[in-house]
Amino acid sequence: METKITAHCLVKNEERFVWYSVMSVIDFIDEILLWDTGSTDKTKEIIKLISRENSKVKTNYLKSVTPEEFADVRQAMLDATDSDWFVLVDGDEVWWGDSMCHLLSTIKEEGHKLESIVVPTINLVGDMYHYQEEVAGLYRFGNKRGHYNLRAVNKNIPGLHSANPHGTWGWADEDGKQIQNRDSKKIKFIDAPYLHASFLQRAGALAGQKDVPKRAQKLKYEIGETFPLDFYYPEVFFRPKPDVVPNIWEPMSNEFKQKALWQTPLRKLKRRILPAKVGY
Repeated sequence: METKITAHCLVKNEERFVWYSVMSVIDFIDEILLWDTGSTDKTKEIIKLISRENSKVKTNYLKSVTPEEFADVRQAMLDATDSDWFVLVDGDEVWWGDSMCHLLSTIKEEGHKLESIVVPTINLVGDMYHYQEEVAGLYRFGNKRGHYNLRAVNKNIPGLHSANPHGTWGWADEDGKQIQNRDSKKIKFIDAPYLHASFLQRAGALAGQKDVPKRAQKLKYEIGETFPLDFYYPEVFFRPKPDVVPNIWEPMSNEFKQKALWQTPLRKLKRRILPAKVGY
């Protein structure tokens, strides 16, 4: 029997990237739960546009969610999922077609013996032309440390549920153990990266950034590594976009560079002495 796969996309004030994020995966998955938690920019308008044109998209418009309520909303998405596997796709994550194909083929071929799948991330910083150095990746899964994220979960993990407020949130089992700390043999690492815009402005305006818990701290003033001239961006960036979707290709401003020039050395020093964070 064909394996059905659902995507979870929970957003707030993701005007700049949500269209790219959703459209980068929509052709590969069977269904996407696209839920908004009180956006005040054009995110809702973009979501409605996407859902009108794609029957796979199941929308839900909620009120603003506190960090403490975040786990409840994630749990509601889990309860609304009738597939064995689901993929987490945030509104700032844009996938390559090959990466999504690799992820889904792994689920379909090995999903019966796996509990979760971890993939690498390429973290944008400053603008679309720069990325964060690898040593900055502090997430640790098993013996791997770096820019990684747990992005596919088997819903049949015993007692699977959403646990903890935003910031320490994660998927946990019947004993309260987060799933990345369960049997390491059932966690699969695959080379299927996605482009992550977490450190860029994601709301339509900076005021919208401040309206999302912990979002303001994520906007990093940092001079990153420059992508090579032949760097191949995810295919969705080459598709015609609706007029309501903002232009994301403007280079970092001079004001940004001035702040980044003195903050970057401090960040590089700090991250070389910090321990890794466990899981996601």
